[in-house]
Amino acid sequence: MMAVRFPFARTLSMVLGLALVLGTAGLAPALAQQVEPPPPPGKQKKLPEAPSKLPKVDRSKNLDFLFGALKAAPDEASAKHVEARIWAIWIQTPSDTAALLMSRAKTAVEAQKIDIAIKLLDSVIKLRPDYIEAWNRRATLHYMQNDYGRSLADIREVLIREPRHFGALAGLGMIMQEVGDEKRALEAYRKALAVNPHLEKIPEQVKALTEKVEGRDI
Repeated sequence: MMAVRFPFARTLSMVLGLALVLGTAGLAPALAQQVEPPPPPGKQKKLPEAPSKLPKVDRSKNLDFLFGALKAAPDEASAKHVEARIWAIWIQTPSDTAALLMSRAKTAVEAQKIDIAIKLLDSVIKLRPDYIEAWNRRATLHYMQNDYGRSLADIREVLIREPRHFGALAGLGMIMQEVGDEKRALEAYRKALAVNPHLEKIPEQVKALTEKVEGRDI
């Protein structure tokens, strides 16, 4: 967990949070180049992402239907079933070229060649800027490199295209929490849970942050 002792953390989180709200494109990447990132934690960092195995896309059920089913899911097993179908739609590549580049990016990540993977995702985004998963995966890689500015900028692009993206919302909460902005972290986590009430570990984070940010109920 990021300690607040870093003098830039509070200012950085406030400015980047404002950039996300107001849509000031380019501000986060610029800050990322100006501010030294915090030191890496002891274990590998990872934003929420799709499960390793996904079902075939069911074209008869659109996202609106699936998000409704996700909220109404009676138990965790049912929710995971619906969640996997949502991820399958998000991940479906828009072209053969995009699919090839995404596959090469995955291979590069597995080989710990993160910089190469990011460049491949750059190409996907340039080719198909409407493809949400390319933005989302690049956000994850920037986060793994402690480049919070660029990760937040990519999360912003995901949420512009799909405000219900619970993975990006949870990732936003994680970054805000790490840089010490617990209020914005709590807001992001609550938005993620409003979309997907069955997210793992997020309810515990909301409970802990609510007590810290808003105090205990009397």
